[in-house]
Amino acid sequence: MLETTAETTCPHCGEPISLFLDLSVESQEYIEDCSVCCQPMTVYYSVEDGELAELRVESAN
Repeated sequence: MLETTAETTCPHCGEPISLFLDLSVESQEYIEDCSVCCQPMTVYYSVEDGELAELRVESAN
């Protein structure tokens, strides 16, 4: 399994956060709680040629 860490910002509190992503999956969308403020956020990412191509994080409320 190919894994990587991606840095992004929480759409609720604006704090920088790290996400662990599985790059063996072509694209994924899931809900994860912010590690700082615990609010739910929707994480979407896509992978091309084993590399992270796109990462979006939006409020899940």
